[in-house]
Amino acid sequence: MLKLTKNAKIVLKRFLAKNKKGKIIETPEQMFRRVAKNIAFIDKKYGENSNKSEKEFFDVMSNLEFLPNIPTLANAGRPLQQLAACFVLPIPDDLAGIFQAVKNMALIQKSGGGTGFSFSRLRPEGSIVADTGGVASGPVSFMKVFDAATGAIKEGGIRRGANMGILSVEHPDIEKFIEAKRKNLLENFNISVALTDKFMNAVENNKSYNLIDPHTKKVIKKEKARKIFNLICKNAHFNGEPGVIFIDTINKKNPTPKEKIQATNPCAEMPLLAYESCVLGSINLAKITNEKGIDYDSLEEVVKIGVHFLDNCIDASKFPIPEIKRKVKLNRKIGLGIMGFADCLIKQGISYNSKEAIREAEKIMRFIKEKSKEASQKLAKIRGNFPNIKNSIYKGEQIRNATLTTIAPTGTISIIANCSAGIEPLFNVIFERYTTYGLLTEFNLLFKEIAEKYRLTKKQLLDIAIKGSIKHTKLPAKIKKLFVTAHDIKPEQHVKIQAEFQKYTDNAVSKTVNLPYNASVEQVKKTFLLAYKLGCKGLTIYRDKSRKEQVLRLCKCKLK
Repeated sequence: MLKLTKNAKIVLKRFLAKNKKGKIIETPEQMFRRVAKNIAFIDKKYGENSNKSEKEFFDVMSNLEFLPNIPTLANAGRPLQQLAACFVLPIPDDLAGIFQAVKNMALIQKSGGGTGFSFSRLRPEGSIVADTGGVASGPVSFMKVFDAATGAIKEGGIRRGANMGILSVEHPDIEKFIEAKRKNLLENFNISVALTDKFMNAVENNKSYNLIDPHTKKVIKKEKARKIFNLICKNAHFNGEPGVIFIDTINKKNPTPKEKIQATNPCAEMPLLAYESCVLGSINLAKITNEKGIDYDSLEEVVKIGVHFLDNCIDASKFPIPEIKRKVKLNRKIGLGIMGFADCLIKQGISYNSKEAIREAEKIMRFIKEKSKEASQKLAKIRGNFPNIKNSIYKGEQIRNATLTTIAPTGTISIIANCSAGIEPLFNVIFERYTTYGLLTEFNLLFKEIAEKYRLTKKQLLDIAIKGSIKHTKLPAKIKKLFVTAHDIKPEQHVKIQAEFQKYTDNAVSKTVNLPYNASVEQVKKTFLLAYKLGCKGLTIYRDKSRKEQVLRLCKCKLK
């Protein structure tokens, strides 16, 4: 029988099928059956047993061992049938193309997807526009148009629109872009600066670098790299934005290198080519782990089922625009990842704040990468390679998907699965989550057992909720070490965990490096530099209480 928490049921109400009057007409179990049946039906196209797949798909979802991204849960087997969460759209340097991108964005967000853009091709503010004699308004000005449009759209009635805006560090308008969020110029965008190897080398050696007009390709001026890097760090310290993506690191790992990647989805775990989208799914490690360790036989089975499910999603999905359908089917990228990593460590008696946790990250993700590739190769024998394989790093091999692995934030599906999000540490053992579904109180399932064992009073639990940690309590030292929380962990450890997962992740890793309120700008600099050095594809930092509203927060909670 499907066991869901109160919070899971609250969240799922948004995604259950409704009639024309808005009344819910299915249970969570029926939702999983709807999704399993719809995705398994694709097997018939390949002469395979869809009944067997339908049972496998239903079992892993209803057991909360694997969950796909929200658009799949909401839309599979229903008229919209748009199953992907992540999209990247190109922004050309002409007015008609820019507003076509706004229209495409609206169609995607209406269907439940989030959109990412690089604005690096737009000419800088003040440039002369030849055909009108007017003056260009620059990338940030046009981003406001996308921002306003997103504010007016609810994604298929599912959630608010989400965007990622990226600008190359070499763009002449880079300073205005870096400060856009601090100056409240944008509301519905995450922003990241695309940092090149050349720029990072200039930062390290205290050199200047070129700002280049993308339209004329001419050098506009030289700028001190450290000045721009310091500005990025200062603003990230102020409110968490901009994030950074290491664009050359991304393109060195690009599986189809004839075309450059310029942008990512809103949470930056999916670097995608123009017009690509991707369906994501995550394995709940907490469900297949006990005090003896991870059940690797079960993990292999869920990986195999997950790859099969996500590959089917590509064929089952309807696409908002034809360019996306063509590009997606050309490369057949999927993003299989994990959630419940922190819970998995706790179950094994491993502190997140340890070298052993780093080794465990490497072991888990190496296994998932290996087994997902085997699963994709097996599918390719029956269904064929992805069509663009001749232009890929897999030329001469047999494989179904250009990418297989991604570490997503799993913000919503981890609530449904009642596990820790993605590869994040526990934010706290008790905290509040501010969401579009309302204010949710989260009480870690594993710590709840500890609280009962040690007979913690409601007053003691509220004290933990306020302070954000159990390190001040009288609990045994081994318990304190095991239930270490986000702000107990040094930034270096956050980055090392991310880097270890990135080694075996085809796409990218969504992870937030949590900094305490009193962290310095210098600490932000060190964190970004370490992420670059260790091979991360990007990084987001967030200094506690640096925004008036934050999704996860410490406060007095009503415990039930």
